[in-house]
Amino acid sequence: MHKIVSISVFFFVLATTFAYAQNNEKTTTTISSKEVIKSNDIDPLTPAKAAFYSAVLPGLGQAYNKKYWKIPLVYGAIGTSMYFYLDSQKKYNSFRNAYKRRLEGFTDDKYSYLDDSRLIAGQKFYQRNRDLSSLFVVGFYILNIIDANVDAALIQFNVNENLSVKPNLQQNELTAKTNLGLTLNYTF
Repeated sequence: MHKIVSISVFFFVLATTFAYAQNNEKTTTTISSKEVIKSNDIDPLTPAKAAFYSAVLPGLGQAYNKKYWKIPLVYGAIGTSMYFYLDSQKKYNSFRNAYKRRLEGFTDDKYSYLDDSRLIAGQKFYQRNRDLSSLFVVGFYILNIIDANVDAALIQFNVNENLSVKPNLQQNELTAKTNLGLTLNYTF
C-alpha cells in the first residue's frame, strides 16, 4: 500500500515539476483548446426537435437529421398501410350493405351468389384486416418518430478515426492455424 502511495506521489511531483518548467520557459507557445480538440456543440434538444418534427409531419424529422433517403421509406410504409386500411374499409362496407339489403329482402346486389353466412364471414374478414392495417399505420407513424429521435441522438456521438475497433487475424507459427483477435486503438 505504501509503495502505491509513494509511486503516485512521485508521479505527481514529476508532473507538476514538468508543468512548472514548461510555464517558465521564455519561448512558450500557447495552444488554445479549439486547436487541439474540435468541439462539436452538443444540443440536448436536437432529439426532441427531430421527434416533434416527425410527429407534426412524418418524414420531417428525417429531413431535420439530413437522412433524406429514409423519407420515401416512411411514406411507403405509412402509405401502404393506409391503402390496405381504406381498401379493407371499402370492402367491409360493401359486404355490410349487401347483408343489410339481404335482411330487408333484396337480392339484386353484386353478392347475390353468396348466402348470409358468407356475407357475415366477409364482413369479419375485412373488419379484421382493417383493424390490423390501422395498427400498422399507427405503428409505422410511431416508428417514424422513434427513428428520428434515436438518429438525432446518435448524430451527436463522437465517431472518428481516433477510436477504432478492428478484427485482427494472425497465423499461429507453431500450428499454422489462424488466430482471431480484436484490437482497440485510441489515438490521442
